[in-house]
Amino acid sequence: MENQERQELEKKLALLESINDQLATELTYVDDLLRAVGFSQGLASVKGVAAELLKEKVELQEEC
Repeated sequence: MENQERQELEKKLALLESINDQLATELTYVDDLLRAVGFSQGLASVKGVAAELLKEKVELQEEC
């Protein structure tokens, strides 16, 4: 691997690591906010509620 290729890959890796850190921070922040407003398990609670709502929506559509 050429030195220039390696440097480009290292730059891309650094960018991806930075993006990953930002997303992880944002995810933690959203999870904390959800817990603060009453979702006891944060994102997991919201995902469960959303799945249940979608299931009910599909069932209602099937009845029509």
